[in-house]
Amino acid sequence: MARLPAPLHARLEDAARSYFDAPGLALDFSKPSGAPALFAPTSLAWRVMKNPVALTIGGLAAVILELAEPRVRTGVWEHTTFRTDPVARMKRTGMAAMVTVYGPAEQARAMIAGIVRAHGRVEGVTPAGVPYRASDEELLNWVNATAGYGFFEAYHRFVRPLTPREMDAVYEEGHEAAALYGAHGAPRSAAEMQKLFAAMRSKLEPSQIVFDFLDIVRTAQILPSRALQRLMVRAAVELQPPWVRAILRLDERHGLRPGGATALRALGAASDRIVLESAPPAQACLRMGLPADYLYRG
Repeated sequence: MARLPAPLHARLEDAARSYFDAPGLALDFSKPSGAPALFAPTSLAWRVMKNPVALTIGGLAAVILELAEPRVRTGVWEHTTFRTDPVARMKRTGMAAMVTVYGPAEQARAMIAGIVRAHGRVEGVTPAGVPYRASDEELLNWVNATAGYGFFEAYHRFVRPLTPREMDAVYEEGHEAAALYGAHGAPRSAAEMQKLFAAMRSKLEPSQIVFDFLDIVRTAQILPSRALQRLMVRAAVELQPPWVRAILRLDERHGLRPGGATALRALGAASDRIVLESAPPAQACLRMGLPADYLYRG
């Protein structure tokens, strides 16, 4: 566990409280005492999802992949507040991930049911004339899978390398939660993720919206450091499989520059040992009768 100077630690605690104060999704993760989550405290998911570097980079990488699919892209761009209030949108999405992984299972299921109901009302037609519904299982599988890919790959590359067995395990752990979202065909291993990539490859398309999204997240006030924020956006592009970058026309100008990966790996490793007691991972540990630093020990 890393120890920071008290003023800096206090600033980080304040930032965590602010980020997870998402409108409509406020939750005290420390209660009720002993209430299990959908994921066990011993799961890899609890360790991966506690890391703010992996969460930020992985979340951005997932959105890039989502926007590569034209039906998902149209739904996100036309039925969410990403263009008008990206920070609030990202807070809600991040909080939903925290509730899914760390929240009491009863409350997580209730939240997911609400999201599923909202998805049931989202439908439309892409600019190319293709009809879509957010409740389409193929699209749900893609959104769920790309989120997992983003978080797991970001942790693997910028925090701690996961062994092949660990990578398969962390995909498998999410099966129950994915099914609650309606993603019954979500990958249960790294190999299944690659199969999904192969199945979706012909359906992905370039779009100016991807570049608009990158412009938005470079400039929106998401992190206290704008330079770090831009670096993480580049890292999210770097996480894309090379063939996805080719389809989206994200050339080397959009990826990491020399030294960027090294800096992020140092930050990722350090942040994996910093306990933020106001954040959901530590609060969930307390709820389960574990020390707040349970997930942060070597």
